[in-house]
Amino acid sequence: MPSAQSATRVLGLAVLTLLATAPRAAAAGDWSLAPAGGGRPSFYAEGAPGAVLQDTVSVTNRGGHPVTVRLSGTGVPVAFAGPSVRVPARTRADVPFTVTVPSGAAPGDRPGTLVAKDADGRTATVRVRLRVGGPTLTALTVEHVAVHGDRITYELVNRGTTVLVPKLAVHAEGVFGRDLLDRPPRTLPVRLAPGSRTELSEPWPGHPALDAVDVRLTATAAGGAHDTAGARARFVPWGAVAGTAGALAAGAAVTVVRLRRRRAGQATAEPLSMEAELTGAAR
Repeated sequence: MPSAQSATRVLGLAVLTLLATAPRAAAAGDWSLAPAGGGRPSFYAEGAPGAVLQDTVSVTNRGGHPVTVRLSGTGVPVAFAGPSVRVPARTRADVPFTVTVPSGAAPGDRPGTLVAKDADGRTATVRVRLRVGGPTLTALTVEHVAVHGDRITYELVNRGTTVLVPKLAVHAEGVFGRDLLDRPPRTLPVRLAPGSRTELSEPWPGHPALDAVDVRLTATAAGGAHDTAGARARFVPWGAVAGTAGALAAGAAVTVVRLRRRRAGQATAEPLSMEAELTGAAR
């Protein structure tokens, strides 16, 4: 997309062209949507914050009847020459539009989409990639690591200005320095947009039954993004502990009862012994 001044506005109507020169496009019924000029699968725009960039999208009607589609955009600020366009049969309409780079936007990539929808609800889309000019920054943090039985939960946060596809390595060490878990870095099935946060988890089906564990997660991404965070957890077999505690309590109760019986027997025998002694002394 060629750049323009921030005050630039696209004016005018769609340009109609015979189908013989229409570009190939993704179809939605008998009509389709594609970047004008052919040869481009999507749009690319680049500019500084506040800039207004312009390009043209084509609506191609290959059917035998006119079609009217409404145009809109998502993800990036898009303005069309008109909100809708009527395309005669076997004709292509070229519709100018602008993309405005938001003022104060951080440098980096922003995905967007152009959407066309006809009266029957059928839609066609074309991707837009907007790159905001300025210095790029790659930064990634690992936060809120916690161990919940057979899984480790955590959050990844993109604190930079570029889209990140992170990798994660997992390590867990027991109380005696024994490695309990050691997973090398692997690519995660997520794409983190600048400023976004996602919550993920790692399965740990073979965690120890009894141990104090230090868990460490290390996340990396292209461009030098790197962060490590961890958590400490204790694994205790509470069922076995409860059973042992119950047995100990029962044993203690039996011991107390026996001691009380012995003391009661001693208290009864002592007066009888004294009476015998006194009787003997009287004789």
